[in-house]
Amino acid sequence: LGELYRLLSDKDFQLQMDGLVLLLEYCKGSPQLISNNIVPIFDIFVLRLQDCNKNVIQQALEVLALMIPMLKGALHQVQVPLVIAVTQNLNSKHLGIRAAA
Repeated sequence: LGELYRLLSDKDFQLQMDGLVLLLEYCKGSPQLISNNIVPIFDIFVLRLQDCNKNVIQQALEVLALMIPMLKGALHQVQVPLVIAVTQNLNSKHLGIRAAA
């Protein structure tokens, strides 16, 4: 999980994108690991939904859509910040972000 935290928290947008891919891989391969650590992971993940880079936001929204069925039972712990972050993206001028939200 250390690598996941590092990538998602990095200032470089490409490393953040790599972190989003890694998060999705963990959700597919080890959903229980993500569920057990959902609050600290999603504290960082929500920041990617509010990132200044449009590509990061769009990928984070797309990853979230894929993760929801895998983590459905654990998401209640992070539901409020997720809903707020996704809702903020509904008003985006960027078509890809608005569609993903």
